[in-house]
Amino acid sequence: MLYLDANATEPLHAQARDAALAAMEALGNPSSVHRAGRLARHILEDSRESLGVKLHARPQDIVFTSGATEADALAIHALGAGRPILAGASEHDAIRAAAPDAISIPVTASGLVEPEVLESLLAAHPGALVCLMAANNETGVLHDIETAADLCLKYNSLLHVDAVQAAIRMPQDWLGLGAASFAISGHKAGGPMGAGALVLAPAYADRLHPLIKGGGQELGRRGGTPALPAIAGMAAAFNVSYNPDIVIYRDEIAAFCERAGAVVIGKSAPRLPNTVCLAFPGIRADTQLIALDMAGIAVSAGSACSSGKVAQSHVLLAMGLDVLAGQAIRVSLPWNAEPGAVPAFTAAYEAAINRVGSARALRSHAPAIS
Repeated sequence: MLYLDANATEPLHAQARDAALAAMEALGNPSSVHRAGRLARHILEDSRESLGVKLHARPQDIVFTSGATEADALAIHALGAGRPILAGASEHDAIRAAAPDAISIPVTASGLVEPEVLESLLAAHPGALVCLMAANNETGVLHDIETAADLCLKYNSLLHVDAVQAAIRMPQDWLGLGAASFAISGHKAGGPMGAGALVLAPAYADRLHPLIKGGGQELGRRGGTPALPAIAGMAAAFNVSYNPDIVIYRDEIAAFCERAGAVVIGKSAPRLPNTVCLAFPGIRADTQLIALDMAGIAVSAGSACSSGKVAQSHVLLAMGLDVLAGQAIRVSLPWNAEPGAVPAFTAAYEAAINRVGSARALRSHAPAIS
């Protein structure tokens, strides 16, 4: 199988696997005071410090969670209390579910939030919590976080950034840009599933009240025994350099598929180096997925967080794509992609499109059965 669904989950880095396995050998609970507990606690805090360096954050401002979905929900629960909430129309379902009554920030046909539109909404709702993705998980489109943060400051508002897709591929000092918080995920960076983090600006680190209460872990900000192996693996994954050749493979795939008749969604906007969203007019996304899967190619349609469903993407609908929203697939190259991935995918894609087209032509000329 050729795996091209990295935005759903990246392949596990060897370093992350080793760190997770080493943490599994730790006998104690990090909250226990005996020697075994202290050794486990050492692994936990070493992971926090390592992530702090990579994420430009103080270790004490990092709250470990079960993943980015929980981190997004925790940010909205804590920072959005008593505030209007504004969320990009193309935000991940984790944000949409945690803030179902949020005021939607429209996006352009390229998938971008226009500063003028955001400013008008902030002027009407000062003191809001704005939720904006650094990079869209379906299209790879990158939002201008710095401008959004500046506007939030102007209107006494806070900015929470879902940095899940961007944190490892397009790293930034999100707090330095002005975000009040941001969320990351371990398995989207090549770590194990089961760990994420909410990272807070120092001004808000002590104001966080828990969404999940328990034994006072994470300085009382998130209850529950931490998933030590997943956390250690996540920290290790963030210390692995990202492959700079990925963007070359992305552009080669996009160029070929355009020549074959596909539409590259978000083409005019800045995008993640590994992501290309392709729509082929007239061919449903699920038909393309099945054909490619039969050829041994793993891609996706929209988010992987939709219980395996293939449906019209709210992201693409927000971009005004209508019919094309049900005809788009996402190719997201993993960190270990090799040059051979390009001809392998393009050959399978061309064959799949031709096969579907030929089948349709045959059906259209078949005699009617009376």
